[in-house]
Amino acid sequence: MVNAPAPAASRAPDPDKKAEARELSFFYGHFQALKGISVPIYEKKVTALIGPSGCGKSTFLRCFNRMHDLYPGNRYQGEIMLYPDNTNLLDPAVDPIEVRMRISMVFQKPNPFPKSLYENVAYGLRVRGERKRARLDDKVEEALRSAALWDEVKDRMNDLAFNLSGGQQQRLCIARALATDPEILLFDEPTSALDPIATASIEQLIGDLKERVTILIVTHNMQQAARVSDYTAYMYLGELIEFGDTNTIFIKPRHRQTEDYITGRFG
Repeated sequence: MVNAPAPAASRAPDPDKKAEARELSFFYGHFQALKGISVPIYEKKVTALIGPSGCGKSTFLRCFNRMHDLYPGNRYQGEIMLYPDNTNLLDPAVDPIEVRMRISMVFQKPNPFPKSLYENVAYGLRVRGERKRARLDDKVEEALRSAALWDEVKDRMNDLAFNLSGGQQQRLCIARALATDPEILLFDEPTSALDPIATASIEQLIGDLKERVTILIVTHNMQQAARVSDYTAYMYLGELIEFGDTNTIFIKPRHRQTEDYITGRFG
């Protein structure tokens, strides 16, 4: 007699995993954008999502903080488990606002709010209900230090965020994302709109941040994926083709299609 598998919520998680997609599918109306993806996300590591445009990378990323809930007709199947509390992030009973506090996102182009530097970083804390000025001051400074921006802006906290350079604006958005102490930080091509100097700064920052937070990044830049990530997932047409540690994926991938994409023969 074969023992039935334990229910998802009772399975003992791998202690190295922070999250895990299990048979995750996603639909924009009738169009299926993701097809049964199962992949681990390891704690305090950087996982890069690579693949041609339109292959589902950003769609997959946005499932993690329930961004798709903001638009009617979108539908999830499967699970995204968050450890160690074994929470299925896609469970309708789970509040998407709380999910977005635990899993923050930084977008392709810097998107500071039309507010002061201080209020940009404090925004999530205020949404969460924090009102004590001393606590806000401490968390804003901590977040800006973590985003390597404090020394550049500490004397201009009341300036509008739009007065910063592009690279500084992106680091401000990273600080805003960090202020609520997220467990996972999502990056959707965070350097595609930046110059090479600002890009190098963000990449160095990602390397520093993984000491405290798990990171999932979408990038079209193969060199960037190789530089910043510990694990890489190659996707094509909504399917996960290959996943593994980054050195293996880039040096000796198991699938010819992965090799063709990485070497520029495809995609």
